[in-house]
Amino acid sequence: MKRKTILVTLVCNLCFSFVLLTPTYAEDASKFVMTTSDSESDSSEFTITLKGQNIQDLYAYEAKLRFDTSKLEVVKTDTKIEGFSVSPIVKDNQVTFAHTKIGNVDGEKGDLDIGTITFKAKKVGSTDIKWTSMKIVDHNMKSQAYTLNESAEFTKIFSDLIGHWAKSDIMMMVDKNIVDGMDDDHFAPDTNVTRAQFAALLTKALNLKEGNDKNPFTDVASGSWYENTVKKVYAAGIINGVSENEFAPEAYITREEMTAMLMRAKSQATGTKLDDMTVNSSIHFNDENAVSDWAKNVVNLAVGSGLMNGRTDQEFSPQEHANRAEAVVVLKRLLSGLGTL
Repeated sequence: MKRKTILVTLVCNLCFSFVLLTPTYAEDASKFVMTTSDSESDSSEFTITLKGQNIQDLYAYEAKLRFDTSKLEVVKTDTKIEGFSVSPIVKDNQVTFAHTKIGNVDGEKGDLDIGTITFKAKKVGSTDIKWTSMKIVDHNMKSQAYTLNESAEFTKIFSDLIGHWAKSDIMMMVDKNIVDGMDDDHFAPDTNVTRAQFAALLTKALNLKEGNDKNPFTDVASGSWYENTVKKVYAAGIINGVSENEFAPEAYITREEMTAMLMRAKSQATGTKLDDMTVNSSIHFNDENAVSDWAKNVVNLAVGSGLMNGRTDQEFSPQEHANRAEAVVVLKRLLSGLGTL
């Protein structure tokens, strides 16, 4: 216990010397770089390695890194340099990592791994870590301070997005807080989307305000999770019912129905009526006759403007159900076109 107290006191004294001692500068400046074990993974943990190049005399050091504590937590710190480390201190979105050698020995020299910090992602999404400062004490107790701008990014992805064609677009929309996963580890990209779910995506993406109109649909129950969503998109002119008084909120949305909502959303956001929109192309799919008469214009507009593609080069699949990946991708295209991403 006494030995530990002495070592902690030594480290604290070394850190205090950073303030008291005048910095010295080597003729050949040392450099510092940071690497990461993974830039993207469905695993929560990853490790940052702090590296030094052309180090002259490193007896003790104090490294500071900034990160978003709402997204990451520090699991552990480690170093291969012999001596004693103080437990990492996390405060105000910053972690401080300090270490010192013990006894009358020379400091480390050359190119070396200074230490590692293992982080754990608290949720899916992207975040970055910045190495902002490095302070070194040599074996003569002289100090040198460096202001750094080294950074690394880590993205935790949903496990069912690995290798998926829509991964990049989905993760972008997750980072924008527009879409969420089905749980902490799964997005379920190939799961069908209901009409109410797609309406909810549009409501959040366009930040639609509460509508003054009453709910016109008898199958949208008072108190249901989608009641306010349906009111908003109806007031904005984005949805029609499957009949005069039915919306069919729990029914899976077809690709042509999704296209219609998408184009009405574009009309609402741009202030341009659908009747005034034009494209210099027409539908060229083998199954274009399967597109309902009421949807032919919106499908033509969506395909011609690049908001929608076919399921394949030959088929649009208008009557097939849209899945979560398709819904997010077309929504991302809409927002990109509106300049809001």
